[in-house]
Formats: sequence, C-alpha cells, structure tokens
Amino acid sequence: MSPGGVLDVGQQAVAPGAGPDARPDDTRREEQALLVRLRSGDPEAFESLVHQHQDRLYDFCFRMLGDREEAHDLVQEVFVSVHQNVRRFRADARLSTWLFRISKNHCLNRLKYLQRRGRGRSEAFDEVNAAAIAQGGGAPVQPDAALDAARERARVQRAISQLDPDARMLVALRDIEGLSYDEIVDITELPEGTVKSRLHRAREKLADLLGRFEP
Repeated sequence: MSPGGVLDVGQQAVAPGAGPDARPDDTRREEQALLVRLRSGDPEAFESLVHQHQDRLYDFCFRMLGDREEAHDLVQEVFVSVHQNVRRFRADARLSTWLFRISKNHCLNRLKYLQRRGRGRSEAFDEVNAAAIAQGGGAPVQPDAALDAARERARVQRAISQLDPDARMLVALRDIEGLSYDEIVDITELPEGTVKSRLHRAREKLADLLGRFEP
C-alpha cells in the first residue's frame, strides 16, 4: 500500500474530463449536456457514454469479480440497464456516479451467484493469474517490468478477492478507482462515517492478507 492507504496497482483509468486541467463545473456541464442527448434517444450520445466509461466500469467489475469474462458480460448488462432507465435518472448525483451505482448493484448480485456456483468462468474465484490481471488492469504488454507489475497486481487482486463483497467494493471504489467520499456515499447509499470506518477495517484486513501472500 502506498501512503494514505491507496493501493499502488498500476495505471488506472481516469474519468473523462478528470485530467489536471479539468474543472468540476466543466465536467458537470458536459455530463448534463450528454444526459439531455441520452434522454432524447440520441444513439451517438449513448455510444459516447459507452466509450467514455466502459474501461473504468470494466476495471471496477473485474476487481469485484476477479473474472475477465464475467466482468465483460456484466459491463454489457450495466449499459443495457442504463439505456433502459436513463429517462428515469433523477440526476440527484453525477452521471458517472450513477453508472458506478448500477455497476455496484450488478456486481453484488453476480457475486452471490458466483459464490453459490463456486467459481467464475475464467479462473477460480480466489486464484486470479497474472495474465488476467494484466489484461484487466490495462497493463502494457512488455517483458520483465510489465510481468513483475502484473504479478504484483495478481497478488493484490488475490488479496482483494478474500475480502467480503462490501469491503471489496469500498477498496475498489476508493483505493483503486480513486473516487471521493461524497461519490462513494452516493454510490453505496451509506453514511460517510460508515464508509470511512468500514474502509479502515477493509484496509487493515487487506494489509494482513497482502502480508500472507508473498510476492
């Protein structure tokens, strides 16, 4: 873990408009304009939404499920849900936050199914291999250094997969996706104090697990 409890798991997806020069007001206006187009049924707007968010949602789902195929299928289901429900979205949160909320619900439901079945399609639930992590986390295909990075991500993902689903979700949202506490409160619909206390316990558990899994 890096300082502040943030996991160093390699390059992460960055939210559209979230670069160093982006301003929150600009991002909010862009989302609102996109939402208007989505509600009007503009197919290009939906394609833009998918293009902007699919990688980040896939990364979140992959961290939650530990299975490439399941994560890929789930992201498609998420966007089907978005397409079906976007006109009912009350805009009480950011559009990107709403996408994570839908993804969270789909992930938790799928985890219940996977746990009943015992494993995902690609690999055992708690035995994610380095190649899968490299693909799931977007690591470049390079020798030596990339392989070491992929192995480290595999070690982190294996530890994450040992957490209970709610703890896994908080670690993924905060320490991997880098979302703010306000965003996580909107996604989880939990009080901020509860989010922080559960995240603290999840980090302690994760640190203990990482200590057990030798590099």
